[in-house]
Amino acid sequence: MKFALLILAIVALAWLLRGTLRRRVPPPAPGTTGKPADVQPMVACAHCGVLIPGNEALPGRGAVFCSSAHRDAFGDPPPSP
Repeated sequence: MKFALLILAIVALAWLLRGTLRRRVPPPAPGTTGKPADVQPMVACAHCGVLIPGNEALPGRGAVFCSSAHRDAFGDPPPSP
């Protein structure tokens, strides 16, 4: 009976130690702060409304556009049917 209790105690101790070792989180690598790299504001194309990063937008005609075709077509009347 003593032998069975000893084995049970060892198994329980091993199970508890394994659980605590699994929960341990390694420290972050030095120099990583978790900041996003160069976050750009999103702007909407004045012609179609698609959101694009501000550094990729094409300025012109008092607004920003997603392509040169939309910049050229902005303000033109729609084609009549």
